[in-house]
Amino acid sequence: MTGLIPFATAPLAMAVALLIPVGSSDQAQAIPPRYYGVNLASAEFAPDKVPGKAGKDYIYPTAATAAPFRAMGMNSVRLPVLWERLQPTPNAPLDPAELARLDASVADLAGFQQVILDVHNYARYHGALLSRTDGNATALPDLWTRLATHFKNRPKVAFGIMNEPWKIEAGEWRTIAEDTVAAIRRTGARNLVLVPGTRWSGGHSWHAGGSDSNASALASFNDPGRNFAFEIHQYLDHDSSGSHSCSGPKVARARLEGVTRWLRQQNATAVLGEFGGDQSPTCLAALDDMLAYLRANGDVWIGWNYWAAGDWWGDYPYGIQPANGKEKPQATVLRRHIASYRKP
Repeated sequence: MTGLIPFATAPLAMAVALLIPVGSSDQAQAIPPRYYGVNLASAEFAPDKVPGKAGKDYIYPTAATAAPFRAMGMNSVRLPVLWERLQPTPNAPLDPAELARLDASVADLAGFQQVILDVHNYARYHGALLSRTDGNATALPDLWTRLATHFKNRPKVAFGIMNEPWKIEAGEWRTIAEDTVAAIRRTGARNLVLVPGTRWSGGHSWHAGGSDSNASALASFNDPGRNFAFEIHQYLDHDSSGSHSCSGPKVARARLEGVTRWLRQQNATAVLGEFGGDQSPTCLAALDDMLAYLRANGDVWIGWNYWAAGDWWGDYPYGIQPANGKEKPQATVLRRHIASYRKP
């Protein structure tokens, strides 16, 4: 909104504003996010080595890994895991040793307000695309029935039911996702559930595909527990893949405006589950502008998790794990925004 409200009409305007619900299609609201944090990614590493050896092929984040981000004021961690390690056989019990490793990591992250369990499998199990036709679509509700039963008494744990489905029709994915959420609720779990779209859950592509777009297929999504948000990913390079440097300082706004309008029309909310950039001035400006955009539209964007950090990322261009105690430039941008959330 630009300009000033004339004094005589200000009371009426304020009264009207109070009648517009959060999430209304009529008004964006500048609200700080509820959750803000990072992906501590490494437990999903070496997916070609299943089960692999913990500590050699993959590793769960510890309190020491997370300490720099708690110190920054972050309150959320997204914790990617590999389905095949947690459940080596579909529709069968979870592996006790792997579940114990996950439990230990969640306990180490207890200082955060939120830990998102992210099944980092792209709508696949042992490489096979989930499909009702092929009969393996029931495996995901089964996995989440077991995980929800285990974690339902830990309200800080959020359930990211699947990372970046791709090459699966949006209508097919909606059915599988709704079946999964219904299975979670049948356990009595009231935890926040994060629901992605297909096409890697990209904000820029939310309306792509016509009648099989995420925007069409996921409209009026049903969660019996009424405690879900959509999980959107958005990178800032030319193809939104997160593989290159950023294509411009204002690129996030153009790529998110369509899905932001859709969320408001749906009276829905979302978490930006993955985004990131390198240390170039363009990327730092793009990250800064993206976070400003999310706050300006905080009626629908309730959280974000930067990609990525963790013990084994080395010189990954987007990485923000401190090196020799030195904060990465991207983390400085994040820190500044987090500090602003806490100002009166």
